[in-house]
Amino acid sequence: MNLGVVRRRSVVSNDVDAVSPDDGFSIVEVIMTIVLMGIVLLPLMNAAITAVKSSSSSRRVAELQTVLLNAADRVNRAPVKCDYLVYVEAAAQTKGWAPEQATATYEWYQPGATAAVAGTWQPGACNGPTPTLNLVQRVTITMTSPEANVSRTIQVVKSDV
Repeated sequence: MNLGVVRRRSVVSNDVDAVSPDDGFSIVEVIMTIVLMGIVLLPLMNAAITAVKSSSSSRRVAELQTVLLNAADRVNRAPVKCDYLVYVEAAAQTKGWAPEQATATYEWYQPGATAAVAGTWQPGACNGPTPTLNLVQRVTITMTSPEANVSRTIQVVKSDV
């Protein structure tokens, strides 16, 4: 193998301080370029990372709200009962979430003695072991995302009046 010697071309000039076009950049120029690029790119990268996190968070919240509305619809369509947890858990499971991601609490409405007296919400789903005639219930459904960082609640008023 024949290796030849490569020589640098010289610039023909009368100027004693002339720089050859092959001299390249000085270390100061390279460092300044890197610093300037960092100053410009750092905020852009920070904004891109923030946008990705925000998009991911918005997607999780939208997904959670969809499951929550699905659970509310299931409870609303269910026959009048004293326990709707199975419908709420089924909504979570349709998304592939654990049933423990969903909870339901209940209250029933006790009307006032007369139309002029306000009624009150009583704890429990029913005012006895089984639903009674003209029962009004308030079901509070809470869903928590599998990552456990997003939780939402909705109330459904169910009535057979």
